[in-house]
Amino acid sequence: MIAVNEYLRDLLLETHDLESFLNALTHISAETLSVAGGPVHCGITLRRHKRAGTVASNSDLAQELDEVQYSFGEGPCLAACSEHRTISIPDIEKDGRWPEYFAAISDAGVRSMLAVPFTLDSEDTAAINLYAMRSHAFGAEAVKQAEAYAEQASALLNLAVRMARHRDNEENLKLALASRTTIDLAVGIIMGQNKCSQERAIEILKSASSSRNIKLRHVAEAVIASTTNSPVSTHFDA
Repeated sequence: MIAVNEYLRDLLLETHDLESFLNALTHISAETLSVAGGPVHCGITLRRHKRAGTVASNSDLAQELDEVQYSFGEGPCLAACSEHRTISIPDIEKDGRWPEYFAAISDAGVRSMLAVPFTLDSEDTAAINLYAMRSHAFGAEAVKQAEAYAEQASALLNLAVRMARHRDNEENLKLALASRTTIDLAVGIIMGQNKCSQERAIEILKSASSSRNIKLRHVAEAVIASTTNSPVSTHFDA
C-alpha cells in the first residue's frame, strides 16, 4: 500500500496531469483489489453540481457500467457519493436495490460491485467503483482494503484537484495578460495612425469590435497584422 501511494504521489508531482493521475489510480486500484475468477473493472465517479461523470476508468466496460448508472440517476456509486459510505453488492441478482440498473447491466456479466467514497475538501463528491464477474468477489477483507486504499488516495486526489485548479488559474492569468498585451499594442498603433489620445483609441477599438460582432482581442490582432507580419508574444519571467 505504501509503495502504491508513493508511486501515485511521484506520478502526480512529476506530470502535474490530473487525467494521467486518475487513470493510473484506476489501473492500480483494479490490480491491487483484484479477486480470483476474473479481472476487476474500475471507474472513478466525480459528482459536481449534482451532475455525475466518470473521470477515469481502467476499461471501456467500467466506463459503460458507470454511464448506464448515471442514466438511471441512482445506483451503488451514486449512493456512495451522496451518502458518503461504502456500498457493497455481493450478488446483483439477489440484491433488491436499484433493480432497473441491475437489469440493464445484466448482459455485461457483472455479478458483484463495490463502491467506496473518497473524502474531498470541497462540496464535490467522488467514489471509486469496482466491478467483478463473479458473485461475492469482495469479501470483508477486500472491503476493508478498499476503504483503507480510498482513504489514503483521498489525500492525493485532493492534492491533484488543487494542483489542477491552480494550474487552470495560472493559465487563465497568462491568457488574460497575453490578451492585454495585444490590445495595448493595437491601441498604440491606432494612436499613432489617428494622432489621437489613448482613450479615443480604445473607443475606436471597442466600436469596431461592437459593430463587427468580433471579440476585442481579435480586432486588436487584425490591427497589429495590418502593420507587421511578426507574431506578438507576451514574455513571462520564470
